[in-house]
Amino acid sequence: MKALKSLLISGREVLPLIEGGKGVAVSTCKTAGAWAAENAVGTISGVLPDVVDENGEVIPMNIKSKTRRERFEEQIRHSIEGIVSQAKIAHEIASGKGRIHINVLWEQGGAQQIITEALAGAKGLIDGVTCGAGMPYKLAEIASSFKTFYYPIVSSGRAFKALWARAYKSYADFLGGVVFEDPWKAGGHIGLSNSDDPNVPQNPYERIVELRRSMASVGLENTPIIIAGGVWYLREFQDFIDNPEIGPTAFQFGTRPLLTRESPVAKTWQKALLALKKSEIALQRFSPTGFMSSAIKNRFLTDLFDRSATAMPYKDEPEGNFQIPLTVGANKVYITAADQERANGYIGAGRTVPQRTNDGQIVFITPKDQETIQKNRANCLGCISHCLFSGFCQTAENLSTGKTPDPRYFCISDTLCKAAHGAPAEDELIFVGDNATRFSTDPLFKDGYLPTVKEFIARLLTGD
Repeated sequence: MKALKSLLISGREVLPLIEGGKGVAVSTCKTAGAWAAENAVGTISGVLPDVVDENGEVIPMNIKSKTRRERFEEQIRHSIEGIVSQAKIAHEIASGKGRIHINVLWEQGGAQQIITEALAGAKGLIDGVTCGAGMPYKLAEIASSFKTFYYPIVSSGRAFKALWARAYKSYADFLGGVVFEDPWKAGGHIGLSNSDDPNVPQNPYERIVELRRSMASVGLENTPIIIAGGVWYLREFQDFIDNPEIGPTAFQFGTRPLLTRESPVAKTWQKALLALKKSEIALQRFSPTGFMSSAIKNRFLTDLFDRSATAMPYKDEPEGNFQIPLTVGANKVYITAADQERANGYIGAGRTVPQRTNDGQIVFITPKDQETIQKNRANCLGCISHCLFSGFCQTAENLSTGKTPDPRYFCISDTLCKAAHGAPAEDELIFVGDNATRFSTDPLFKDGYLPTVKEFIARLLTGD
């Protein structure tokens, strides 16, 4: 194992080890502070983070507003307060060591306001902002205005070129690094482009070399590339360390530190991870963000696959082969005779509620699903800027896409918040990377042992 050398990250020489920002309330002040205390980089998730009081007690999000606009604004205020409160605690735990970053999804509802006001409210406590799930053009301007380093997440040199040409070239001084995320290995939302085949993984080395060439062509040959997605044992990345073709590198760990003692994941979640099998992780497009994502194929995700499989075309009036009437809500639609048998089968199996999708089809759901969908849509708080599930649109005057919300998707804030606060792991969305099946064979977690972050980082430095 090659020895890791300290690297200048966000203005300080630290270990080139970075905690990945994980979803809703999973990368917290406790995890981030513990990573920083080991002279590494800790990350607080800025995606609907819990507010933490002066005693370290969690105050979960409790949206009380009645209108969609008010709920959207309340969600933004909660996120800002959560980041600021957690940054203070992480800073105390770090005791002047390491670096503290925040991770924000660019497609999060109110992302620009959240980043701006969080950096203002936590001035001097946040050293860097990592941002992905979209093309964060304005990130450079916002972070630089606070003299804070920024770290875009990309999956190709082509994506970085677009960011640089449109915005980053004007704010190069605070570009702290570029996160390369392997879209076939990463957990959560991933950056597969339309030209990428989800079933044919590409060699990350080649894509990272392409990224470095793109960066070097604009004078960024010494700006770190942070390798993310599929990083488990550093001994497997020997070819990426001290390699002149790649240049300065750091490594980001998302899935593996889910099972440290500082991590807040619930007992049921821990148990699921320790027993996970390869067939139980799925790449799918059910996220209402429109991005593909990687998650555990549990009861929650299986139901979405089953729901999507019921899809069939319909017409509003009899036309051609579409002659069989079917009641959908208060109206009749028309399906083909060939699909009538399918429809009867779904209804007989308990999927008695046909629902329109936004692409001219209907799917069949259960009355319980319908109740959950109606409740979640009524309580929509605009957690993402453009939602396929609720029809929320941040940029529209009436906050609506004007399109039929699609029942094949789900309320992402509802399920992620439940998962983070102890709901059964089978019933909620659990994001993981492709390597999550390695928990069961990793000696670090033998017999269900949970290491501290200190132990975890010490093990990383050995290559294991």
